[in-house]
Amino acid sequence: MKTFNLNCTPREDLGKKATKALRKQGLIPAVLYGNEPVKLPYTGTLKPGEKLVEIEGGMGIIVTDFTVSFDGVRKLIYTPDIHLVEIDWEDGRRNRAILKDIQFHPVTDAILHLDFLEVFGDKPIVMNVPVELVGHAKGVKAGGKLNHAMRRLKVKGHAEQIPEKLVVNVDKLELGQVIKVGELTFENVEVMSPKNAVVCAVKMTRAAQSAAGAQTFDEEGEEHIEGEEAPAAE
Repeated sequence: MKTFNLNCTPREDLGKKATKALRKQGLIPAVLYGNEPVKLPYTGTLKPGEKLVEIEGGMGIIVTDFTVSFDGVRKLIYTPDIHLVEIDWEDGRRNRAILKDIQFHPVTDAILHLDFLEVFGDKPIVMNVPVELVGHAKGVKAGGKLNHAMRRLKVKGHAEQIPEKLVVNVDKLELGQVIKVGELTFENVEVMSPKNAVVCAVKMTRAAQSAAGAQTFDEEGEEHIEGEEAPAAE
């Protein structure tokens, strides 16, 4: 997985007025969710922008509010690639994370908010990884059309072992055949998407249907071409 460096500033004023002012300055509010539960009551020292959020069973996670610039995240957001994000703080700290969610304005498509999830080397994460189809399907050579139904699959694994893309070979795919999630396995990761979901398929086109119907067989099993008179039965 590629690495993306992101400079950020802790945010302590979380009111609507402050948020609106930030956006006018071209800044984007963001949150980093800790991926390592801590026991409550917490005895450590919270850093600027950090707060404790209780989850269950007397445990909580540390959530950090911060801001980033649009220019700082543009290449992270407007790309089909996935990244491991190195978040660099003003005080020299660094967190590793993945981008989990983006909120866009419903009219202008402006970025309103970003959610990040902290990554630890010994703890698996779940993320959506692009699917790349390779090869030349037999069904396409026969006149069918390859339909790429799922562009990303949800997988679980350690950040360092999650690939940049999941490669699926379609060479053996015949007309009318599909590849489902449950048929796929990838090294070092577990596929979490529904097993019955179709990843890709070779669909029959009208041209392929016409070609298939042009050749028929008579009752005796002798081959003849559509448009020719079939041999008369004796």
